[in-house]
Amino acid sequence: MNPQHGWIILDKPAGLGSTQAVGAVKRNLREAGYPKVKVGHGGTLDPLAEGVLPIALGEATKLAGRMLDASKIYEFTIQFGEETTTLDTEGEVTARTDRRPPLAAVAAVLDHFTGEIEQVPPAYSALKVDGKRAYDRARAGEDVEMKSRRVTIHSLEMASGADRTDEVESTFATTGGRPDPYDPAAPLELADAVTLLANVSKGTYIRSLARDIARSLGTLGHVTYLRRTKAGPFTEKQAISLDNLNAVGKGARLEDIILPLEAGLDDIPALDLSPDEAGAIRQGRVISGQPQPDGLYWARAGNVPVALVELFEGSTKIVRGFNLPDVAE
Repeated sequence: MNPQHGWIILDKPAGLGSTQAVGAVKRNLREAGYPKVKVGHGGTLDPLAEGVLPIALGEATKLAGRMLDASKIYEFTIQFGEETTTLDTEGEVTARTDRRPPLAAVAAVLDHFTGEIEQVPPAYSALKVDGKRAYDRARAGEDVEMKSRRVTIHSLEMASGADRTDEVESTFATTGGRPDPYDPAAPLELADAVTLLANVSKGTYIRSLARDIARSLGTLGHVTYLRRTKAGPFTEKQAISLDNLNAVGKGARLEDIILPLEAGLDDIPALDLSPDEAGAIRQGRVISGQPQPDGLYWARAGNVPVALVELFEGSTKIVRGFNLPDVAE
């Protein structure tokens, strides 16, 4: 594996911007004495959010766009009772209500937000409105009108809370204690806050989803906790802490924290090439007679990625070529 062509999966802490995270990678590589290399991230994560941030190095940056298009999984907490300008804890409160939804109603409404839905992005977002970032307009006091867009919520469910039982338990308020579920006269359990898991398509704003869920329940809400647990093929189990990243600048081995370029292609099959076929692909030539079904593949010579290719009726079309040595370092 070439140590400068691959992925660093950062467990981004809250308070750090995605661009700052890329800067931290560049700084540590520089301090460790590595040659300058292209670095980019595979999907912005809000500064207040935490979790999986794929950072591509070298030839892996050619896959960053594909990572932007990938589905992602988030864990997030909606605090009911207040809506804010930013739809999270950073903004000012714009409206309040004493209404709290029954916990059972929260669970029941999730199906209505699963599948293809229309969503209005937050005014405080990086989307451009008439050539200018929406959040810049909003911060300048402009009344920003965001257009509705279609996104896909692959799944949406209540979080088990197994890892944060105490926190989740503390968010639930009841009217008169926990009710007996078999007693029809028992009071409903009202949710002061709720933590959800969402598997979503590109372009989905969790803050908007939280706002819309709260409004559909007859109340208001904003996000108080947001963690990305998966981005494309990358999960939080592969993520490293900022401390582990900073250790590289102090002499720790880069090879111990970087994943190979092909780790970003785990969700598509490999296409094994002969030396002649690999040479043809590198020269941009089409190879034919491949027996595999039509679709997207990552072509390799041995263990070395050669290109991302589209196979159609046995012939290859190069999507992205990788400039890697024949023998992995």
